Amino acid sequence: MQNLNAFTRNSRRAAAFAAFAIGAVAFNGPAAAAPQAPLFPFFLLPPPVTESAPPPSVEAAPAPEERSTTELPARLRRQIVSYATHEAPGTIIIDTPHTYLYLVLGGGQAMRYGIGVGRDGFTWSGVQSVTKKAEWPDWTPPPEMIARQPYLPRHMAGGPGNPLGARAMYLGGTVYRIHGTNAPETIGTHVSSGCIRLTNQDVSDLYSRVSVGTKVIVLPMTERRADLGSAVR
Repeated sequence: MQNLNAFTRNSRRAAAFAAFAIGAVAFNGPAAAAPQAPLFPFFLLPPPVTESAPPPSVEAAPAPEERSTTELPARLRRQIVSYATHEAPGTIIIDTPHTYLYLVLGGGQAMRYGIGVGRDGFTWSGVQSVTKKAEWPDWTPPPEMIARQPYLPRHMAGGPGNPLGARAMYLGGTVYRIHGTNAPETIGTHVSSGCIRLTNQDVSDLYSRVSVGTKVIVLPMTERRADLGSAVR
């Protein structure tokens, strides 16, 4: 009986101590300076929930006409130059040997543009006139071009990927045009099948300055006249 009473007293003391310890932990927990280590560290706890950062802003891709273009050499950039000619203002003169297009302004001046011209065997010369103008023109390669390059499409709708570029001015009843290009790095070279190409920015500028009926003079390769187009300062 004595042993039973002793056991009962010890059990009550142990229970009281345990209750005191639990209360102390509960009382001190919120004020603890450092986080308590988990009782069972071998359990993997989920990562803390944080507010997700907003996705980085993505700028809209620029429209093709807004994209930066190849930087042309200074001599091929659009500029007003001194140019001696007896042709009336508004006349276009294609200087094939020097890869320049002049728009006569009058008063001994012209607007000069760098151009790409026909490659060997595809240059031509003569006098024509602008018979049609088109913005973002469709392209239908002529039969003789398809015969040389049968892989070409038979028709291509106008747009930034079209070889005729942003604008086209059709010359008489020929297959030749003054047009833009989606390959500005070819300006200043002999590369085409006879058409005259400008950058899209330059052809748009020229397009705004000329009208149907404009006289176009294409100088031959053999006429290597002096380059009279000195920039106006």
